[in-house]
Amino acid sequence: MTAPAPAIHVLTGPTAVGKTETALRWAEKNDAEIISCDSVCVYRGMDIGSAKPTPEEQRRVRHHGLDLVDPSERYSVSQYVEMARTAIAAAHGRGKRVLVTGGSGFYLAAFFGPVTDELEIPRAITDEVRTLQRQGLASLLLRLREIEGQELPGWLDIQNPIRIAKALERRLASGRTLDSLRDEFLTRRGPFADHPVACELLERPDEELKARIAARTATMLHDGIIEESERLLALNLDPELTSSRAVGYRAVMDWLEGGKRVAVSGLAERINLDTWALVRKQRKWFRRLGLAKEAD
Repeated sequence: MTAPAPAIHVLTGPTAVGKTETALRWAEKNDAEIISCDSVCVYRGMDIGSAKPTPEEQRRVRHHGLDLVDPSERYSVSQYVEMARTAIAAAHGRGKRVLVTGGSGFYLAAFFGPVTDELEIPRAITDEVRTLQRQGLASLLLRLREIEGQELPGWLDIQNPIRIAKALERRLASGRTLDSLRDEFLTRRGPFADHPVACELLERPDEELKARIAARTATMLHDGIIEESERLLALNLDPELTSSRAVGYRAVMDWLEGGKRVAVSGLAERINLDTWALVRKQRKWFRRLGLAKEAD
């Protein structure tokens, strides 16, 4: 008889809500290992701006999913799923429970349903789409509408260049409509469908969360996010990489490239605003995944 798949415990919530310390306490109490669910923490050298668990915190509990690739590399949700599967099996083999924690929506979605398909994208199509990405969102949308029609599906986030690029790749590679591709995709089993999944969503009132964001921004500026961002700029990153667009880092890199024309206090305000925009996006993911109620 095949042994049942181990349970997965998920602790999520918006950025700055307090997931790290809550996760550490839960893992220590329940003899668990932690799998990060953060699309920026996978990058080496992006420690302060991502609020990556510190070396001391990592010594308290074994972590997985941190420092996997350099900022100049791409890291896909498929790679994340494979990492998580390996980590879960290894932890289970050591007699440990597993806690997934973080707030990156696309990674988080992998524990609740399908996130990838098996469609192979020819290199020529990948090259074409990346060329359009460099030209901007408008070029991507123009090309997609040429083959899909002017009325794009309502479920497609037309403000998100990454989503539009992925949709265009699949539309070109398959020759099928986006609705057809999505309908087939939704019938697939998720990569962790065999695992019992329990989830806890942490939240705080808006004003309290905004105060925590401001305090964290001040700490990041004091601790060295500017120096980390200078190192990222020196890498001349592809602007479409997650590392290049990461909240906090993007604001600092823009500030550095603009000649520091505003005071650090102005930079802090930009980071706070960008972080709050991320919170709103994360909350949409939580509602989409059924982890939170729709806003009134």
